[in-house]
Amino acid sequence: MNHVWSQAVRERIGEFEDLIGRRVAMQLLTSDQLSNSYNVKLNASSSDVDVMMVRALQEQLLFARNDWLADLSGLVEDPEFAWADFQDAPRERSVTHGRVLSVPVVTERPALYYRKDLVEDHGGAPRTLDDLYAVAQELTDASAGRFGYVGRGQRNGAVSQWSSFLYSFGGDFTTPEGGSGIGTPEAVAAYEYYGKLLDRTGPPGVTNMSLEQAMPIFAQGKAAFYIDADAIYSNFLDPSISTVQDTVGFAPFPEGPAGSRPHNIPSWSVGINKFSRLQDDAWAFIRWVSGTEMVTQLQADGIPGARTSAWEDPTTLAAFPEDLAEAMRVNAENGLGHDRPEVIQVGRARDIVGRPLVAGILGQPVPPVAQDAHAEFTDFLVRDNRQQEF
Repeated sequence: MNHVWSQAVRERIGEFEDLIGRRVAMQLLTSDQLSNSYNVKLNASSSDVDVMMVRALQEQLLFARNDWLADLSGLVEDPEFAWADFQDAPRERSVTHGRVLSVPVVTERPALYYRKDLVEDHGGAPRTLDDLYAVAQELTDASAGRFGYVGRGQRNGAVSQWSSFLYSFGGDFTTPEGGSGIGTPEAVAAYEYYGKLLDRTGPPGVTNMSLEQAMPIFAQGKAAFYIDADAIYSNFLDPSISTVQDTVGFAPFPEGPAGSRPHNIPSWSVGINKFSRLQDDAWAFIRWVSGTEMVTQLQADGIPGARTSAWEDPTTLAAFPEDLAEAMRVNAENGLGHDRPEVIQVGRARDIVGRPLVAGILGQPVPPVAQDAHAEFTDFLVRDNRQQEF
């Protein structure tokens, strides 16, 4: 994936070539190009690719079912690799059906972005979701073009960020038994909260907003609060696209009825193509690129990794604003390792789960829509679970 992490790795690739004595070719693609390339090459059992950059939460289950990823379980247990040094939540997401199929290299959590100049008379950054809603209401002045809160409202795109609200209300996408969790009282309360937050304090047209539409509204000073991925923080510090670079603050995810339970996910991981003829060299690359030294270097450059040792090294946090570094640390400690349903057909699942979100944002009664979505999701999970029997 053409990503800040892969760009940074490419700049250092000569170090690995000197180490292993073999030339390395890196191809950087857009997200769609990457998916299409994998579908074509791996369906043909091609050995063209050795190391694969994958999204553990989006496609690893599908790749596992298709037997496209090599089993790394024995390799990660090498004491020198220090598998236990990886944060619990991202490390657990690397395992599918008892097999380690990837190694996390980039992590992501939600951050509460806020206008320090607007909230200084309200006690600073809100610590609870109730406070967030109350202050967002007070600061909303639609006639002046200022809104209390902006966030993703698009049916599919909003699900991953809504997940932290769901967990903080005590819910989850599925139950411990594997059934639908989106019809529970906790989930309905999370739907209703998020709906009223965007309905009553958000900008018009929010149901059409994903990251690309919501982020500029906060960057241009038109909203007091915004919750989204901490990885996008630099957009608000860039004076060429932001007017809030001097007033933006960063805080941990606020507490809900179940506490502060944000997601802490491996947004990108690396694995080995099952059909590669160079699996030993591929593992050597993964050891190098996800090793303690490299993760520390990259995190010091502002790319958050998955190793606990890097997060405990003060030099790696110096690249981030101090309040953001603290928010990231707190969210990582409290975080859950998924931000979407853990299924094979992720896109379809997000469409179902997102339907009650849109109803809440539109001011419609949420419980009947949630119950209908719950029934649909229940049927979906039965079919999806059958596909997972491999």
